[in-house]
Amino acid sequence: MNTMVISPVAVAVVNLVETREALIKGIGKVGALIGAYASALDSSFDLVNNQGEVTTKWFELKGALKKGIKSERASFVADMTEAGYSKSTIDVYWQRVKEASGYVTSGNRAKGSSDVDSKTMAELKTMINRIFKAEEEGNECNASDYKGALMEVFEGLGGDVDTLG
Repeated sequence: MNTMVISPVAVAVVNLVETREALIKGIGKVGALIGAYASALDSSFDLVNNQGEVTTKWFELKGALKKGIKSERASFVADMTEAGYSKSTIDVYWQRVKEASGYVTSGNRAKGSSDVDSKTMAELKTMINRIFKAEEEGNECNASDYKGALMEVFEGLGGDVDTLG
């Protein structure tokens, strides 16, 4: 009887290769799935005139017109929460869906620089860098729990998160 022994290292390398390839193949699918969901929201909630032209995007709706979107957002949050995602992850994905529907984040809008926004962005950068430094030094701080949210605000104001740390 001829038995073949496979090294645990070989199994680990094969697993590594397979999981890396699966990740790379899946990356493009996330964008397509977000785009499909955004398109469904567009079809369901965008206001159109008699000629079929969009007059108001779903993310710009106000008052009673926004009721359907609020309900859909609540369902989105509930499903994402049930799947085990955190509030910050849920918010990031909802933002990505809005952007796929044409929403332009405040940091990407063409506008004159506001003194308040510039100062706020500079102060956020200081706070975030302080948290990074504390973490690097091995200090535990409650602020670490909010670092991601602070980074999102920093980026929303037009900051480049690659300049942090």
